[in-house]
Order: sequence, then structure tokens, then C-alpha cells
Amino acid sequence: MFKIVKKRILTPVTKLFEVDAALVAKKAQPGQFVVVRVTEKGERIPLTVAATDPGRGTVTIVVQEVGKTSSMLGRLEEGQDLLDFAGPLGKPAPLLDSGHVVVVGGGFGVAPILPIAKALKSRGVKVTGIVGARTKDLLILRDELAESCGEVLVATDDGSLGTKGLVTDVLKKELIDQGVKIDQVIAIGPMVMMRAVAEATRPYNLKTLVSLDPIMVDGTGMCGACRCTVEGKTRFACVDGPIFDAHKVDFDEAVRRGKMYAAEQRVAFDRYKAEVAK
Repeated sequence: MFKIVKKRILTPVTKLFEVDAALVAKKAQPGQFVVVRVTEKGERIPLTVAATDPGRGTVTIVVQEVGKTSSMLGRLEEGQDLLDFAGPLGKPAPLLDSGHVVVVGGGFGVAPILPIAKALKSRGVKVTGIVGARTKDLLILRDELAESCGEVLVATDDGSLGTKGLVTDVLKKELIDQGVKIDQVIAIGPMVMMRAVAEATRPYNLKTLVSLDPIMVDGTGMCGACRCTVEGKTRFACVDGPIFDAHKVDFDEAVRRGKMYAAEQRVAFDRYKAEVAK
């Protein structure tokens, strides 16, 4: 059992948890993830590590409540336990040792960007952040990201803060079109956002990495649920990734596979909400 030592509500549907998991905290590196299970018969969900504190033996994760399991997790409070907290899993992010890296976080994707930005800064890399959300009230962890970035640019769909539009609008108009030298872009967020970033940088042959978050079961490469196609070859996000070259990812397939169980997930979520409402 893994105790929740701190809970912070970032938005009405986004919660930050600091979990007592000393061995994971000791080993985890930027870009890696954990697989969490709330109940014995429950779903296993992958969550990218947002921070570690080896001294305290804690790992920070951020959860967006989009279905049954993530909502069950979001309702837990400090002092309660998670049944499983397996990790660190996946390969660490391949990070540059110099130059200028733009990190792009969409929605709760800002959380896994944090340790990457922090590690890049520690290596002496110039880091610029771009964060986006539908509205300013859904932006998370902007101040924390600013600690590692020379500048954090904001995009909101409704224009309530920063540029009205998408993170790709900011990336192109405020950086690429201005002739800013960029050595690498790392984007984490919804699959459609990562695909849009990949297409925005492709014409410029600008090296771009994304962190895939497909349906995943065991997280060790045995079940094959998280298969994806990269450069025409089958890869498994849990052991070959989760970070891949964005220009080589088959995003059409990734989006399609991500929706495979949407109907079943919706039924399970509706049943759960009905049970909670009783």
C-alpha cells in the first residue's frame, strides 16, 4: 500500500498527489511513468511522474478525472492508500546537454513536462515553456514551470489568458516565425495536440519529441495493449517509449486505438457516477 501524503486540487477535475513510494522516488527519471491501481479489481492506469523527492521518499503524480478510475483516484484524500504504485516504468526522456528546448504542455500534460524542464535547466539548456488549456481556470502548474523556464507563454482557447488560440499558434507565431533558434521541441498533452505540434514543426525539420499515453495494462511489454507504430514499425509505449520522435509516429492509428473502448469506458463512468450519487 502506498500512502497519499499530500493532495492539492489544481482544477475541479485535476488533482495533484504526493505519494509515499521511496523506491520509485529513488530511481525515477524525467519522462518515466508509474502504473497505479486503486482497488483490487480495478483498472491499471499509467501516470507520468511529475516530480520526485528522494529525500522524503515521495513521488508526485497529477490526475485528470476523465473516467471511472481517474475519478475514483481523484476522490482519495491525504492519509488514504493506493493499492499499487508500480514503477518507474518506460525509458527516461533523451535530453540535450546544450542549446534551446521548447517544452509544450497541454492540459494536465504540463505536469510531466515539469521534471523534463527542470532537468534541462540543470544541464545548462535554455528552456522556453508553452502551456495551453481551454480557459485560464484550467491552466495548471504554470508558476512551477516558470522556475525552470526563461519564459512561459500561454494559449487559451477562449483568450481568457495569453494568446487566444492553440499552443501551436504560439509556437509558430511567437517563436518559429520570429526566427528564434530552437534545437528541440518536447510536447506532452492530448494526442491531437501532440499531432498538431508535430505537424507545426515538420516543415522546419525541427526535432520534436512526444510522450504517448495509449491504453496500457501491465506496463512491462507483455500484454501488447499499448502498441503503436513508429517509423512504420510496431513499438510498445511502455518499454520502447513513452517518448518517441513525433515526426515518425502514426498519430492516426494512435488516436483510433485510444478510442477503441470509448463506449465501454463511458458506460462504466456513468454507472460509477450513479453509484456515487446514491
